Amino acid sequence: METTTTPSKRTGGRSAAVIHNVRTAVEELVEEKGQDRVTVPMIAERAGVNPTSIYRRWGDLPTLINDIATYRLDPGRPLPERGDLHDDLVGWARELVDHYRKPVNAALLRGGASAAGERQSDCLRDRRTEAGMLLARHPESPVTADEIIDGVIAPIIYRVIFLPWTLDDGTADRLVARLFQ
Repeated sequence: METTTTPSKRTGGRSAAVIHNVRTAVEELVEEKGQDRVTVPMIAERAGVNPTSIYRRWGDLPTLINDIATYRLDPGRPLPERGDLHDDLVGWARELVDHYRKPVNAALLRGGASAAGERQSDCLRDRRTEAGMLLARHPESPVTADEIIDGVIAPIIYRVIFLPWTLDDGTADRLVARLFQ
């Protein structure tokens, strides 16, 4: 009797390892040196990859920073589901505030926003997608995705970029309450 073996599947392989190592290197270097002082050669050395691997995958440093700034807030992650739109928005906004209260995440957001230039940043695109997903659960909603972006997300991002010390445990609750006034 002949037995055949099927090759085992690679769970990500080298490409996944490179992405993980580069993301980790970026986060560590931004935390240590600040986003403005990080370079592709520094990232490559820390990640143990050739700089050409970074340029081939991301093109340039601003694109890399933009990617790293948003990957932990993947729009495919489960969003809060608490029964009504108000409570879902509070949970979602608290998650964003908690995420961006970490200095490295705030620095990456600032870098990603500056990298976007005149095009829509990944962060804004992803938050708009999430707002739409939350609204789809509540078709009777009195608010629109643009109102959520303008009334909840924009003030959080503004604070992250310009006034990070003003983000506190009550920020999300206050912004969502004001949206529903």
